[in-house]
Order: sequence, then C-alpha cells, then structure tokens
Amino acid sequence: MNTSPNRRMRLFSGTASPPLAEEICRHSQVNQGNVYIRRFSDGEIFLQIQETIRGLDAFFIQSTSPPTNDNLMELLIFIDAAKRASARYICAVIPYFGYARQDRKSVGRTPISAKLVADMITRAGATRVLTVDLHAGQIQGFFDIPVDNIFAAPIFVRDIKARRSPDDDLMIVSPDVGGVVRAREMAKRLHVDMAIVDKRRPAPNVAKVMNIIGDVAGKHCILVDDIVDTAGTLCSAAEALLESGASKISAYVTHGVLSGPAAERLAQSPLHELVVTNSILQPETITTCGKVRQLSIAPLLSEAVNRIYDQRSISSLYDEEGDNNEQEIYKT
Repeated sequence: MNTSPNRRMRLFSGTASPPLAEEICRHSQVNQGNVYIRRFSDGEIFLQIQETIRGLDAFFIQSTSPPTNDNLMELLIFIDAAKRASARYICAVIPYFGYARQDRKSVGRTPISAKLVADMITRAGATRVLTVDLHAGQIQGFFDIPVDNIFAAPIFVRDIKARRSPDDDLMIVSPDVGGVVRAREMAKRLHVDMAIVDKRRPAPNVAKVMNIIGDVAGKHCILVDDIVDTAGTLCSAAEALLESGASKISAYVTHGVLSGPAAERLAQSPLHELVVTNSILQPETITTCGKVRQLSIAPLLSEAVNRIYDQRSISSLYDEEGDNNEQEIYKT
C-alpha cells in the first residue's frame, strides 16, 4: 500500500458515522480532512471544506442512515462544495445506501426512489460511488458513474470460522427467497448446507413466515441478510427455525437499521445473537440490548479506497483465493 505523505487524496467524514471514518483513515494511514458542518436553527445545513483540495481526490464517508434525509442532503452538499473547490475526483463512500429498498415499482403510482437518489448524487458532481452490500444489485445501473459495491461476506465468514467449535453443525439460512444468492455464497465459503425461509409480506415491515425449505433439525442456523430494520423478518424466521428443531439460531446482517420496535423484538426473540457491521452508527439502546454485536468494515473499505486511488482491481478482493487477501487486509 502506498502510504506516501504526498498522496494527492483526502478523506472526509460526514456526521453519520465519524467513528467508522476515523477507522478508515487509520487503516489507510491518511489524515482525516477538515470539514466544518453546522445546522441553522431552521434545519438547513452549512458545510465548509477547511483546506484546499484543488486537484486532489476527495473521498467523503457518509452513510445515508437515519436521519436519512439529513444525511443524504449533507452528502449532496459536500459533493457540490468539493466540485466548486476544484477537486479532481469526488468519490462518495456510502457504507449504507438509504432508499435502496425502493428499487422498483411494486404497485401503481409509486416512485423508484433509489433511482432518484442515484440521479441526485450524480448530478451533484460525484465521479464515483463506493458502497457496501446494495439491497439490489441493479441499483448500480441507476448511476451514470462507476459504482463499486463491495461485500461484507468475507468479514462474516472470517468471524464465523473463528468462533465455530468442532461440534458446531452449521447451516446458513436465507430469511426469504430474495436472499438466496447471498446465502448460497456464504454457505459455499463455509462448506455447509443452506435452507430457505418461505414467507409472504402482507404490508411494509410486516412479515409472515410460511415454512422452512430444508432440514434444520439439530443445526446451528445462521440467518444471513443485507438489512435488518424493525427485525420482524428475522425474529419471525428465528421462531420458525426453532419450531422446526434448530438447536441454535444466530444472524449476520450487513446493515443494522434497527428502527422502531427492533430492540424489544430482539430481546424477546430466540436469536442467540445478531451480528451487524458498523456501516450504521448504533444508538445506546441497541448496543446495550445484549444480543447485538458489531464487526468493523473499516479495513475492507480502507482497502477499497486505496485500490480506487491506486487504480487497482476491487473485484480481486473476492477471488476464490480471497482468504489470502482477507488475511492481508486484517493484519493492520
């Protein structure tokens, strides 16, 4: 990795996840750029980049997590400021991409909000987007600029392997049909079988489990998903797995939105633990509930940022021999 002090790049942080930004800077061995952000009494956002970035590559780290609209607006304002400050290259690093679940017209007279957000980021002046586990892969096509969608799977696999006991009979479980590809990839990396929870969703944030596809009796079932919001799907799936004979149930989810009744549901559910990444800054009510554990995606994002700057391959992080790459990433 090129750690020269003459690197013509700057990493900046929004207010959505400063601890993650600090970790990324530390792993990248790059000092965090100076940006001043304040809100006027009426809620308007003021932002000033407090150092010259003329001709430099600017990376702005900002999840569009709750408060979603404020964080999104902050991201757009930074991009505009960087463009007007003559930055050579502006990369929006969005660990969690909000509005991603609105990626199609599921019923009449509804927007495709993910496309709208993509258009706003592009029109504001971003030249590239780096994100983690997009809810739907086709969202990359909503942008007219390059999008690097990296995956948390290597982090999860590494953690599961480290904690697995010799007599732990694992099975990866997809909480719905839409997550089968993600679950299959995890099962392949761990060399275990997988199952599927078949459910229907009668209303937004309301899930009803129908049945389990696969024999989970006596297994330590690990639910794998990209987003957990109110935790209704996860908790319903965990209850169904328990009824089907699972011996232990855990969950690994990339983005812990965990809004509304999520903390209460998790506390009352049969889940042994929920593991999420730090793509979203968690409130104290979540971190102290006793069932949520966080893994850092900073090393992975840092490596991706460095590869973008050095114009090296991102996809090689996920080659079949990727375990060797992971070992190198996590040495720092």
